[in-house]
Amino acid sequence: MPLSASILPASPVLAPARKSSAQTVAAAQGSGSGSTSVSRLASGSSSSTLSASNSGAAPRAQRKLSSASTATVRGTDAKDKDKDKDGKGSGSGGGAEKLPYTKRSVPQLHKHNAESAPPTLMYWSRAPTWGTVPARNIRAHTATMVDHVAWFFGGCDEKECFRDVWCLDTETMEWTHPTMLGDIPDRCRAHTATLVDRKIVIFGGGAGHVYYNDLFVLDTSTRRWHRPTIPKDSPQPTPRRAHAAVLHRNRLIVFGGGNGTKALNDVWALDVSGPMEEWSWSEVRTHGKKPSPRGYHTANLVGDVMVIAGGSDGKASYHDIWCLNLDSNTWSAVSTDRTYRRLAHTSTQVGSYLFLMGGHDGGKYVNDLLLFNLVSLQYEARPTRGRTPTQRGYHTTVLADGRLFVFGGFNGHEVFDDCYILDLAGAAYLPQVTSFSINVE
Repeated sequence: MPLSASILPASPVLAPARKSSAQTVAAAQGSGSGSTSVSRLASGSSSSTLSASNSGAAPRAQRKLSSASTATVRGTDAKDKDKDKDGKGSGSGGGAEKLPYTKRSVPQLHKHNAESAPPTLMYWSRAPTWGTVPARNIRAHTATMVDHVAWFFGGCDEKECFRDVWCLDTETMEWTHPTMLGDIPDRCRAHTATLVDRKIVIFGGGAGHVYYNDLFVLDTSTRRWHRPTIPKDSPQPTPRRAHAAVLHRNRLIVFGGGNGTKALNDVWALDVSGPMEEWSWSEVRTHGKKPSPRGYHTANLVGDVMVIAGGSDGKASYHDIWCLNLDSNTWSAVSTDRTYRRLAHTSTQVGSYLFLMGGHDGGKYVNDLLLFNLVSLQYEARPTRGRTPTQRGYHTTVLADGRLFVFGGFNGHEVFDDCYILDLAGAAYLPQVTSFSINVE
């Protein structure tokens, strides 16, 4: 099936599996909510502070102390009630019996070989959203975080494409459908949306058999759309969709996609350093062996390196990972012990990991979560619990305040409008590296 067709239906040592009881108790102490900041994880240029919740796995000695104290108090209360019946109970003055001192109420320090408590797991749940929820199911849309608000644009259902903008406040969980001003883009899907300052830059995409190479800019402060004009005689990418883009040093870097006839593997850069009327495109001449042409892949900027994962040429689903050093413009392939074929998935940076969610493996849609270690450049297995999203691809994922939000998507039969949250408290137990660089050349 050509890529031009409609959306395909088609190391460092691991963190210990267990933490000691002392460590668990230490992590559980702090604020009145029973949680404390344990790790600061970054996604792109932003960062989130994660918390490890007090799961109730206190040392046995503390549980014994609690039960013993409770039993003693209950016994004393019973005696006081009996005395009250006889008229001998204590008033506000003296006469009340002191709590008996027993050996059971003496705190017992746990031994060095005591059984340790398990670490907190990453937990899935359905997002409790409210407000003006999207009026339609959506796939192949985009989601962009601006402060604590996720801005969703475009996409399609089983019948048509859209050009609506929807906003989800990740703090209040409220959906809104703001009225937009200016030069609103045409209906489109499989475009890219990249944050530049507080503006969202939309490039490419398409609707039906039409492909675009237009640029649109949404100013989230004024809710006004702008359309930069690029001279027709200047270099610019061919129309495309299913590409990927990142922002690097005031340059919007675009890789791959499909143009309606074939899959692509070219690289373009849009200079966004000046005012919109001065923006210009240039093709990036790269060195080394290139990735094969593809679309529906993901791209993440890690330092000065763009990391490409998966994708498809319309026939095969890829499992490879590539790195493009944007200083030297050199491609390098990454060799991994395990491989996972993926297209139409999402990839979100959480500290020194990429979280790859869902997608299509070439045979079916999946809902598993893959963690790619950006230091060892290897996949790691990590368990999750809770209500996992159903199998899907063409969804969106954003990171906000230590939570991964997944919205919409398609499973080959149904387009979704649901929203799920992955609480990353368990990610605090990952061996995070706060300063690192990728070097695969």
